[in-house]
Amino acid sequence: MPRARGIEHIHNVKILISGICGFAGSTIALRLKESVPGVQLSGFDNFIRPGSEQNRDVLKRAGIRVHHGDVRSASDMAALPEADWVIDAAANPSVLAGVDGETSSRQLIEHNLFGTVNLLEYCKSHKAGFTLLSTSRVYALKPLAAMKVKSVDGAFRPDPKAKLPPGLSAQGVTEDFPTSAPVSLYGSTKLASELLALEYGDTFDFPVWVNRCGVLAGAGQFGRPDQGIFSFWINSWLRKRPLKYLGFGGRGFQVRDCLHPNDIVPLLLKQMQAGRLGKQPRIINVSGGTGNSMSLRQLSDWCAARFGPHRVAADGAARPFDIPWMILDSTLAAKNWDWRPETSLKHVLDEIARHAEHNPEWLDLSLP
Repeated sequence: MPRARGIEHIHNVKILISGICGFAGSTIALRLKESVPGVQLSGFDNFIRPGSEQNRDVLKRAGIRVHHGDVRSASDMAALPEADWVIDAAANPSVLAGVDGETSSRQLIEHNLFGTVNLLEYCKSHKAGFTLLSTSRVYALKPLAAMKVKSVDGAFRPDPKAKLPPGLSAQGVTEDFPTSAPVSLYGSTKLASELLALEYGDTFDFPVWVNRCGVLAGAGQFGRPDQGIFSFWINSWLRKRPLKYLGFGGRGFQVRDCLHPNDIVPLLLKQMQAGRLGKQPRIINVSGGTGNSMSLRQLSDWCAARFGPHRVAADGAARPFDIPWMILDSTLAAKNWDWRPETSLKHVLDEIARHAEHNPEWLDLSLP
C-alpha cells in the first residue's frame, strides 16, 4: 500500500482514531466501519471524560479495536498498532477549558497541543497520513464579538447595513477571516496544532488535512453546555432541569450552526484517497452552514413544541469568549471536495430527542 501519497485502495486501509470513545470519534468510527468494507479500524482513549466508557462496548461489538492510551503520553503512542492514516478527534473541546476551574491551563495545552505533537511524531515514524479535526474557535474573538447584529425571528443575524470585516458575510465566516489573538486558550491550542501539523507533513513528507468544524451534534453526544449545547438543551428541557439564557440581554438570540459527525466521513475518505497529491487547500471549514443554524430561543421553541412548556431563566451578564453569531461558511469545501452537509437540522434535533427519551440518565452520566 502506498504511503505518504494517496490511499489507492481505501478498502484495506488501517485507520487509527484518537479520542475514539468521545462523541465525534465514536460516531465517525462507526460510520467508517459501515461505509468501507474491509477497513481496519482501531483507536484509543484515556476515558477521562464522563460517559466515554459507554462507547467502548459499542465499538468493540462493531469489530473496532479500542486501546487505553493517553494522547499526552509518548510511550502510549509508541505502543499503538501501525496505521496508514490517523484521524485526530482527541481534544478538550470547551472554549472555557483552562479558565473554568475544572481543568488547568497546563492540562489544556498538554492535551490539545502536546498531544498533537505526539500524534505527529507517530505519523512521522509510520509515514501515516493525518487529519486534524479543528474548530471554528480558531477565528479572532474581538471582531466576532463586536459584530453588528439585528434580531430576526428570535435570532441574531449580521446587520445588512453594517460593514463586515473581510472573511465575514451573511453566509458565515470563511477561512480568510483573521485568526489573530485573542481566540481563547482552547482556540489557540487548536490553531497551533494546525500549524504544527502542516509543518510536520511538509517536512517529513506525509499528507495532512485540517478540517475546521462548527458545532457537532447528534444522538449520543454528552449533555454538557460547554461541549454539546444542543444535546444539553434538549435533555434538560425534557427532564425539566434548570435552563438559563446567558449574556446578550438574556434573550437567547445567539446563533450557532450544527453538523452531524456522520457527514464528515465522506470528506475524510476523499482526503485519504487524495493523500499528499491532492491539490486542494489544506485547511477548510466544515459545518452545517446557515441552513443548519438556530438560536437558543428557536431551540427552545422547538423543544416546547415537542415536549411542552418549560421556563428558561435570563441572565444578561456578559461572559468571556461569548459571540452573538457564529456560522462557518463551507463554500471552499463544496468547491474543492464537492462536500456539503447531508443531515438536516430537523433530523439532528429529532435524533437527539429520541436518544434523550430512551436514556433518562444521560445528563447525570455526562456530569463531571
